[in-house]
Amino acid sequence: MKIFPTTRSVELQVEGSWLTVWFNQPERRNPLTDDVIDDLAKVFHALKERKDIRGVTLRGRGGYFCAGGDLKGFSRLAEGPREDAMRVSTLIGEVLSACNELPQVTVAMIEGAAMAGGLGLACCCDVAVGMNDAKFGFSETRIGITPAQIARYVIQKCGYAVGRRLMLTAARFDGAQAAEVGVLDRVATDIDALNALERSVRADVLSCAPGAVAACKSLIIGLERTPDHEKVHFAAENFTRCLRGPEGKEGVASFIEKRRPIWFEETS
Repeated sequence: MKIFPTTRSVELQVEGSWLTVWFNQPERRNPLTDDVIDDLAKVFHALKERKDIRGVTLRGRGGYFCAGGDLKGFSRLAEGPREDAMRVSTLIGEVLSACNELPQVTVAMIEGAAMAGGLGLACCCDVAVGMNDAKFGFSETRIGITPAQIARYVIQKCGYAVGRRLMLTAARFDGAQAAEVGVLDRVATDIDALNALERSVRADVLSCAPGAVAACKSLIIGLERTPDHEKVHFAAENFTRCLRGPEGKEGVASFIEKRRPIWFEETS
């Protein structure tokens, strides 16, 4: 197994075929600094080719998910050359896109708070679980900027009308309300319950064929970009590749033979 790239600001923890990426600056409430963005870019790039990793959890040390963008860094960008602001925003957008399109199932596990760009990153994940008393908000307009790179993922996660309202008003809300509007998929009342929710997601994912999961994500993302008159053919191609591949043949055979498929992985 190849090792992951060295990171300076996030901690990587591998358990079997699952990777947890820990934001590890709790004294600053885990902001998305330049170093964090660079580290995430390296990790997400490596994950594209890591067929041994079947799922990824994003989580923050110190009981805090992510405070969003680094405002000290933004202050420097505001006074510097325009090209620098464009470069940083573009890099953030590329990291969000890479997270959204990873072939693995991604889980955001939220304690404490997820704000602004940190919450936007959570919206890129396939599943978001969090504490009922955690704090949430797309706070960009409160400080005179826009949620530019995260906007499409917010709308993807909670829908156009809700996303529009949350971003325009910079409304603050708790975990229970986040579940009501679709920002969170599941909500927990204590840390043990939160850990149990994440383990449940892992168990579900590890019962699925990893290649089929990757193909399903490609299908979901690709359908949005495919013209309507090409959608039927696009979906048929996706289905046929899976069915005629080794996983499709194994999956059908295991069902007929009443046994578990070879990719099934027990979880504790």
